[in-house]
Amino acid sequence: MDSVDVSIRGSGPVAFSLGLALARQGLRVALPQVPPLAAAGDLRAYALNAAARALLSSLRVWDALPADAVTPVYDMHVEGDGAGGALDFSSWQQGVEALAWIVDAAELERALHTAARFAPHLALDSGEVRATLTVLAEGKDSAAREALGVAFERHAYGQIAVAARLRADRPHGGVARQWFRSPDVLALLPLDRPQRESSYALVWSLPAERARALLDADDAAFEQALAEASGGAAGTLQLAGARAGWPLAIARAERLCGPGWVLVGDAAHVVHPLAGQGLNLGLGDVAALARVLAEREPWRSLGDEVLLRRYARERALPTRAMAQLTDGLLHLFAQPQPLVRELRNRGMTLLNHFAPLKRLLTSRALDA
Repeated sequence: MDSVDVSIRGSGPVAFSLGLALARQGLRVALPQVPPLAAAGDLRAYALNAAARALLSSLRVWDALPADAVTPVYDMHVEGDGAGGALDFSSWQQGVEALAWIVDAAELERALHTAARFAPHLALDSGEVRATLTVLAEGKDSAAREALGVAFERHAYGQIAVAARLRADRPHGGVARQWFRSPDVLALLPLDRPQRESSYALVWSLPAERARALLDADDAAFEQALAEASGGAAGTLQLAGARAGWPLAIARAERLCGPGWVLVGDAAHVVHPLAGQGLNLGLGDVAALARVLAEREPWRSLGDEVLLRRYARERALPTRAMAQLTDGLLHLFAQPQPLVRELRNRGMTLLNHFAPLKRLLTSRALDA
């Protein structure tokens, strides 16, 4: 292929979702010809909100996912690091179908790759192509972004996220559980794989030294540490396979666009996973960029920087607000002082009884 309207550099769900969205507009799109990741080695699970689900449904990807690869979250229970501090969110109280949907990452990528193979106007190409617009969706370590000289302000948290799949001895009931403690954040996300109705995806953010020790520990020692951290709230938990870990940071590109190029997803911004909003922000980028391009003036080029700045302005507030929220929560719960801990717990208790604010927080998360 010699030339296209849009060349997308990236092989993840943000890149392929954008490719499908733009191809539906009749634009000629090129994506890298790479196979999806093997399900057996992928421990990731995404917590997708209503806006992300709507986008994937419009691309006819959501309904292609296997039934056991998608688990709705009906309730969420959040605990602090002391007695009395807790928050409960309910889809029934919020008047929504679900608070989120936990999706197996490998199955989502497989469905997106399959859809791309059959999409008109979309070509999977391993070579270099000329394009009116180049979209960088390569992730936080984007080489193309670096080549453009775009600064990527990154601050490491000194933490590692430990991921694993777990089996429980009792049903999860569609309840997600999270513990904010000094100095770690533990999340158990209900997932019907590998065992329907009684499995979890684990995301445990810990100081790097402690995380490495848990990654190197034998299964029995890891499960014992997990039992102590969760207090048995989800039942007896057992590892269902390997563990993996990756370092955590907050990061943001100094600018999102220039003449003929634009950044989306983790190439543009990275947040802490404690709120599960990383991919939601990336798919929000997809929806916004697709809409801006679709609504451009007939005489305006796809690579016009004035056009691309419309996208950048639209995404500035939600991405920065989510970064500040996750960063603020992490630092708040990292404070070990007894007085700070007591104030945190009292604040959580007050918020738990203030329904209007809880509804506001939930609506923000559903539409991030």
